[in-house]
Amino acid sequence: MHPLTLFGVLLQDELPGLGAAFGATFLFIFVVLYAYMAICLMKIAEKTGTENGWWAWIPILNILLMLAIARKPMWWIILMLIPLVNFVILILVFVGICQARGKSGWLTVGFLVPVVNLIVLGYLAFGD
Repeated sequence: MHPLTLFGVLLQDELPGLGAAFGATFLFIFVVLYAYMAICLMKIAEKTGTENGWWAWIPILNILLMLAIARKPMWWIILMLIPLVNFVILILVFVGICQARGKSGWLTVGFLVPVVNLIVLGYLAFGD
């Protein structure tokens, strides 16, 4: 049996199409999630009175926006480039963002859980 068969059907001709479909689906999901996170970050910036909310759409600048919302020094972006240290700094930034919105810093635990982090981000952006 040929290695590229499924139930005896040769898949060699279908593989490029499957790869393209997978890639297009992945790209679509990525763009939707990126837009959701950017919109939420912009809304959080607006509600905390932080300037330059449009930075949420631009990579690297969105990290600077998160630092500004959390009222942390801008040089912390250098710490974000150091493995393991970046994890600790990110937690501190998320605590600062939660506190800037008047919420408990314990919401940061939700940022650490995949999918739940999207809910917490939406709560901070669109909640009271």
